[in-house]
Amino acid sequence: MSSTDQDTVEVDLGGRTVTVPKGGLYDRYRMNTDLDEVARDPRVSSVDFFRRLPKTKVDSRIGPTLTPNFYYRVSTARLTMLARSRTIRTRLPGELAPLEIAPGLGLVSVMFFRYDVCDIDFYTEAAVGVAVRPARHGRLGFVDLVTGLKNDHLDSYVLSLPVSTDIAQVRGHDGYGFPKWVTELEVDIDAGRTIARVANDVGETDLSLSVATPAQTTYPTGERVSTLTSYTSIDGAWHSTLSQTNVLSAGSALLPRNVDLRIGQGRMADDLRSLEPIKTVRLDVTTEGQLALHMPVPTSVRS
Repeated sequence: MSSTDQDTVEVDLGGRTVTVPKGGLYDRYRMNTDLDEVARDPRVSSVDFFRRLPKTKVDSRIGPTLTPNFYYRVSTARLTMLARSRTIRTRLPGELAPLEIAPGLGLVSVMFFRYDVCDIDFYTEAAVGVAVRPARHGRLGFVDLVTGLKNDHLDSYVLSLPVSTDIAQVRGHDGYGFPKWVTELEVDIDAGRTIARVANDVGETDLSLSVATPAQTTYPTGERVSTLTSYTSIDGAWHSTLSQTNVLSAGSALLPRNVDLRIGQGRMADDLRSLEPIKTVRLDVTTEGQLALHMPVPTSVRS
């Protein structure tokens, strides 16, 4: 048996076998993680945010599980770009509509995530997504946009969501209905620089980013909590997935300069090109945050 085999254990997720780190949080706690144990991890500032979020046991397509999934130390980067609404609509299901910031203009984004400490152990993730109007709203998109920004709550539809581990792929694809696959994916974010690279099937660059990290502002835990609702279709029925981010250190740059975004060959590159982005309008980087990802729930969508 190789040292790699010895370092992992196999677990069953709804009939799918995945490997996880031996002695890791998932191996030891199966989502019911001991918060006192996490609080002793020097990478984690505090667990107070999670003490106020009780977990519940639910049945899901990956078997019985606890929700929400807790992420105790995360860092993220998001590039927001303008694109024409008519182009965005070609990539959206008919039930969803782009959120417009001006007539004919919507928002698309490229995101990178690094989860250093979480219930399902370390992994990285990337996404190409679009901002959509709240599924049950019939109001003007601009009103939705102003309301969403004021409340730090936006709605999205994801086209690509590659991840770096098997358990993240199975949970995300089978459990949440997201377009996830496993690939080589590096994300390094600190106060100086934000660097990320997603590899394609043959190890070449699918999508990569290198940019100076915007100046960071620190926040007490619980002071700045943003929410994102993502829509997915699971077995033909629409679901919404809520994620809550406890922002601890973050910064933004409007009309960011010297953004090295390389669009290579692969699934993410194809999705981003299909949206025909016009201009990058904002860069958001969180060097330290925490996240609670809830299991999807059925939702009604305007036909």
